[in-house]
Amino acid sequence: MPDISTKNPQYVPGHGLLAGKGVLITAAAGSGIGSSTARKCIEEGARVVISDKHERRLAETAAELGVVGIPCDVTNEESVQNLIAQAAKELGAIDVLVNNAGLGGTAQLHEMTDEQWSIVLDVTLNGTMRCTRAALNHMYPRGTGVIVNNASVLGWRAQEGQAHYAAAKAGVMALTRCAAIEAGPRGVRINAVSPSIAMHANLAKVTSDELLAELTQREAFGRFAEPWEIANVIVFLASDYSSYMTGEVLSVSSQRA
Repeated sequence: MPDISTKNPQYVPGHGLLAGKGVLITAAAGSGIGSSTARKCIEEGARVVISDKHERRLAETAAELGVVGIPCDVTNEESVQNLIAQAAKELGAIDVLVNNAGLGGTAQLHEMTDEQWSIVLDVTLNGTMRCTRAALNHMYPRGTGVIVNNASVLGWRAQEGQAHYAAAKAGVMALTRCAAIEAGPRGVRINAVSPSIAMHANLAKVTSDELLAELTQREAFGRFAEPWEIANVIVFLASDYSSYMTGEVLSVSSQRA
C-alpha cells in the first residue's frame, strides 16, 4: 500500500471555468482559503474583487494578485452595502459572491462568555447573511447569479470547545438551503462547501500543534487539505458545471465518519 500520508497533491491548472465572470470574495487577505479562491478564480478567467477587514493585509494581497481590494467589516451593514456597490461598479456586475468570512476560537461552553459566543455568530453567520442579502438585491434584478458559502464539517460533527463555531457553521448550512429555495425561481443559485481541515498561517496561529496533529490523523489521506483544494470545489460550485445544484452543502473532506 502506498504511503499516502506523504503524498503531495498535484496542483490543478485553470480551465477557463469562470471566463468573463465577475467574482467577489470576502475575507480574502492573507494565505487562507479566501486568497486561494481568488487566485483560482483569476486562473479560471474571472474578473476578481477581494475584500477583508484587515486593510494592510488586504492591500498586500490585492497587490500580489493584481486585483482591487475593498475593505469591509461583515458585522456592519453599511460596510457590507458599500462593498456590494463598489464591487458591482468595479466588476460591471457581481456574477459570483463567495462568502468566506468567518471567525473561530476555542472555549468550553460552561466558561464561554456572551461576547465570545456573539462575535463568532455575528461574523460567521450574520456576516454571511448580510452579504447574501445585499448580493441578492443586486442579482435578482439581473435574474442571474451564484453565491457560494464557506461552512465547515463542524456544522455536522462535534468537537470539544467549538460550540459557538459549530453552531454558526450549522447556521450557514441552514441559511444556504433556505435562501436557495427563495433564490432559485429568480435565477440565482446558492450552495456551500464544508471543509474539514485546510492548513494556512492563520489556523496554525490559533490552533495547538497537538490538536492539528490529532485532526490530521483523522483524515483518510493522513494529511490536511491545501487551501487551493478547497478553492477548486468553490470554483466548481461557482461555475456552470454545477448548473443544476442549489441548496447543497458539499463536504470537502477525507475525514472518517
